[in-house]
Amino acid sequence: MTLVAMLLGLAAAVLRIPSGCPPGAAPAALGPTPSDSPAATPPGSPGGALPLPDGAVGVPVRLAEPAALAVLRPGARVDLLVVPAGGAAGAAVLVAARALVLDVVGADAVDGSSALYLALRPEQAQRAVGLPEGSRFAVVVRG
Repeated sequence: MTLVAMLLGLAAAVLRIPSGCPPGAAPAALGPTPSDSPAATPPGSPGGALPLPDGAVGVPVRLAEPAALAVLRPGARVDLLVVPAGGAAGAAVLVAARALVLDVVGADAVDGSSALYLALRPEQAQRAVGLPEGSRFAVVVRG
């Protein structure tokens, strides 16, 4: 519950930033440039999934609060946050800023099989998959 409150506060802070503000120290975002390779679209994806941009890797992420999947669609941009296993809810760390949502899988599933499929730069993907078991992921939806 504390994690949800913290994420709502973070989302409110992000929404208060005027649209004309420079992005600051945020890493450059990947563009939605489609790749022509056959592996560009994840296997088994419905037609609504976006192709994997050149230079990106696709990473499936299970969110600590899967209800967030209900508001996400392919093409959305999110900030991917993580609370490492054993970390306090207020210790969320930014893993990827403005990550491109390629697909939302099983948003209606109640069995824990839902996931977000994100396009990340290779170093962001390595950080995300290299976290200890029990780490909790969350997203902040960007405009």
